Amino acid sequence: MKKNGLIFIFWLAAMTCVAQECPNLVDPLNGAENVPVDTSISWNSVTGVPGYLISIGTSPGANDIQDNLSVGSATTYTPPLGLPEDSDIYVTITLFFFDPDIENIVCTEEMFRTQDVTTAPSCAVITTPANGSPNVNGGTPILWEYAPTATSYTISIGTSLGGQEIVPLTNLGNTLSYNPPDDLPENTTIFVQVIPSNENGSAPSGCPDHSFTTGSLATIPECTRLLTPLNNDLNVPLTPLLEWEAVPNATGYRVTIGASPFTAEILDNVSFFTNSTMVLNFEPNRTFFMTIVPFNDAGEAIGCSQESFSTLLGCGPYFDADTGELVDLKPVIDFPDSVGICLNQVPFTTQSNDIADGYRWYKIIGNTEELISTTSSVELSQEGLYRYEAYNTASQENQVLECVSSKEFMVVSSEAPKISTLDITPADNGLNITVEVLNSGDFEYALDSPDGPYQDSNLFQDLSAGSYTVYVRDKNGCGIDQQTYSQMASAEGFPRFFTPNGDLINDYWQFIDPGNLPEPLLRNITIYDRHGNLVAQITPDSIGWDGNFMGQPLPESDYWYKAISSEGAVLKGHFSLKR
Repeated sequence: MKKNGLIFIFWLAAMTCVAQECPNLVDPLNGAENVPVDTSISWNSVTGVPGYLISIGTSPGANDIQDNLSVGSATTYTPPLGLPEDSDIYVTITLFFFDPDIENIVCTEEMFRTQDVTTAPSCAVITTPANGSPNVNGGTPILWEYAPTATSYTISIGTSLGGQEIVPLTNLGNTLSYNPPDDLPENTTIFVQVIPSNENGSAPSGCPDHSFTTGSLATIPECTRLLTPLNNDLNVPLTPLLEWEAVPNATGYRVTIGASPFTAEILDNVSFFTNSTMVLNFEPNRTFFMTIVPFNDAGEAIGCSQESFSTLLGCGPYFDADTGELVDLKPVIDFPDSVGICLNQVPFTTQSNDIADGYRWYKIIGNTEELISTTSSVELSQEGLYRYEAYNTASQENQVLECVSSKEFMVVSSEAPKISTLDITPADNGLNITVEVLNSGDFEYALDSPDGPYQDSNLFQDLSAGSYTVYVRDKNGCGIDQQTYSQMASAEGFPRFFTPNGDLINDYWQFIDPGNLPEPLLRNITIYDRHGNLVAQITPDSIGWDGNFMGQPLPESDYWYKAISSEGAVLKGHFSLKR
């Protein structure tokens, strides 16, 4: 994010520099005559300019040959179909800046005149499929190189030398590819003739034969497209994750990346078997050109287009040329995913401890953001989604950059906890205590000391018999609550089984005071079957449960009890009914 003053200073400096240093054509020179139609157009490079666009036309200001094509940092461009003969050619170079706040500079148009071609073109060189190739997919297009001075091409395809039964002699115009309307016959040797021509005639007879053999018919994959970054994206990180759309039936992807449409210095037709890769060595302030070709056993996707993106100025990460270390000028952010505020203590101030040159805090409201602080701290009064941003500044190529890191976080409200019950259940090595809290919040739990240690779980397991004080506190400092459990009953007070068979021995199930309790149970004891259905309620001073429900004996099984102490602790366990 640039300040307006800095943008204007850099723009003014760029304008001054460019006005003096717009490139000139070096081959052909401005005003040159009799220029070959297959010439490459070259210009001198301009220091500090990251990229170039080229337009070519046959009249002043026209772009009928090429319209604002980005060539990255390359200073040479070869028209793939050559140039028209005996014509004035007008060339405009535009200096391309990656910052959308800086206007591209359109340089003065220059021109030259091409030769009057008086001879027929030479033979065409077919490149795809390669001559003599076996097992070629029947849907593969025919591609060939530009034949200098050619203005059109004629093709024929057959199953014998000079044959035309598949595609009769057909004029294709000025193109370098042909895709047969139908798949070529499988497992067949195919003969192809491509004959260049111009107004002076056709290529001479005797051009080399071109043939290949098809394989069994199969489905080749479709082309894909970039997902991150998107085609034509600006300010792409120097170490981006390159991801493209997965293609059904593709077993892999061949990827080419270069700093111009014609080079492959980053990746040269490298195969990947997933639809993404990480690249570490992009340079800042450059345009990169990427071609992705899905493939499978049947062959490669046909006609996949080249895509491009431009990198940001050098915040990083990138490898330092001197030290070889990975440099990242963006601050390291260590801030929680959520912040709690106490309902009775707003506004609440939170502080960033991250080391950075500057800070910003935003409240996110729908699709908009409201700036609420530009210091390392911020006051929070409402729940919701927020964004925290820290940045460092760096001077680079006559401008000041902001290298930004950010993260979103939630603000949640908290309040002091209120313990409702302590559930006490027997355990193999003593008892378990589960703490139930009335209200919701970000709480933590401790036994016998308000200073902890605290745990996130509300369950304390395998405690020895005894009395405990449970503490629950809000993690955001909103308050603390406590409740004491005095041993009122334990597994020894609740029989593990009874036998209601009428022999007057152990015919009733009832709590038996072990004699060491400070006070008795004051509330009913409820008994449930294994499905959670209530089957009986008894009081501590009654004879107990006889194993019947509504006068009918219940079957042998395990049953569960729940009793509540005078202090509100809930005691739970189970026992067996045996007959």
